[in-house]
Amino acid sequence: MKARMAAMWVAAIGAAILPITARAQDSCAGAAEPGFVRLTVRAQNVQSSAGEVAFTLYPNIKRRFLAAGGKLLRTRVKAQAGTTSACFWVAPGAYALAVYHDADGDRDFDRSRLGSPVEGFAFSNNPPTRFGLPAFEAARFDVGPEGRQLAVQMRYLRADLSR
Repeated sequence: MKARMAAMWVAAIGAAILPITARAQDSCAGAAEPGFVRLTVRAQNVQSSAGEVAFTLYPNIKRRFLAAGGKLLRTRVKAQAGTTSACFWVAPGAYALAVYHDADGDRDFDRSRLGSPVEGFAFSNNPPTRFGLPAFEAARFDVGPEGRQLAVQMRYLRADLSR
């Protein structure tokens, strides 16, 4: 009787743990396929908790970087002032990342009439963006067989997120 009761407890605990593990894996964009590793990205200096932060991952193909339809994966996470994190399941290799703080939640990267960003943005490797978008090579990074953690610094050209 005691052995049977212990087996039931073990089964119940296992059933409780399995969904938590699955949810942790499912919270990353992509699928945890064999050979894939976890890429974790932290967007730092997020100015407010308004809206969401969009993390877009691009493959190691120069012409697809920042191009319409060029993304490999995208995930959107509720913005958290300070640091907002996201993750991806990817094969080891080279990638580039673009991030923006969609403060108004319209799922569009808003710009002023002159074309300058009015929402926060960042790129992998934090390349300078004073006179336009960075080149793919400036944002390119490698993910090894052990996975990767990456931090990007959000930049805001306008301090007022409410516009």
